[in-house]
Amino acid sequence: MQMTGASSLKPARPLRAAWPAMAIVAVLMATAGILFAMGRVPICTCGTVRLWHGVVASAEDSQHLTDWYTPSHIVHGFLFYAAIWGLARVLRRDLRFSVRLLIATVIEAAWEIVENTPMIIDRYRSVTIALGYNGDSVINSIADILAMMAGFWLASRLPVWLTVMVALALEVVVALVIRDNLTLNVLMLLWPIDWVKTWQMGG
Repeated sequence: MQMTGASSLKPARPLRAAWPAMAIVAVLMATAGILFAMGRVPICTCGTVRLWHGVVASAEDSQHLTDWYTPSHIVHGFLFYAAIWGLARVLRRDLRFSVRLLIATVIEAAWEIVENTPMIIDRYRSVTIALGYNGDSVINSIADILAMMAGFWLASRLPVWLTVMVALALEVVVALVIRDNLTLNVLMLLWPIDWVKTWQMGG
């Protein structure tokens, strides 16, 4: 009886260990489905899927796998890792990495959905330099979530000082190249400043 009971529990252990990974896949699939149902195009309407698209002021921005806003999502991963790690410390909960990554993925997926609502798209178009922004393609949104996951993983492996340096480097490089980055994007979305927008537009 005891041996039968013990053997019946064995299959549950791998499942218990794997459920966060399974949940992450489910979140990605659900996000893609929701975005598609919202009317987002699966891929760029140009008919191609490119690994990199570097022209910000174009109809293909945020339509391919990666672009100049991909580093922002990597920084999201850094920030989520720090926030979830800090929250776990405050709550005295020992969350394993996969569970923390699942939480971060849910947050990022929720933002990708909100970001592609008409209200946020119109907000971007009215107060930021994204004058022609029409939202992300589904494949771009999923790639953005994967970029966040990569940043989250890096933050778990790199020393804190190096993670901070990488985040600052990404922000500075992107700002120098396209006059935008995560910091400026959040600032202009929440609290638009005229002179910042003028500078971003080349003035």
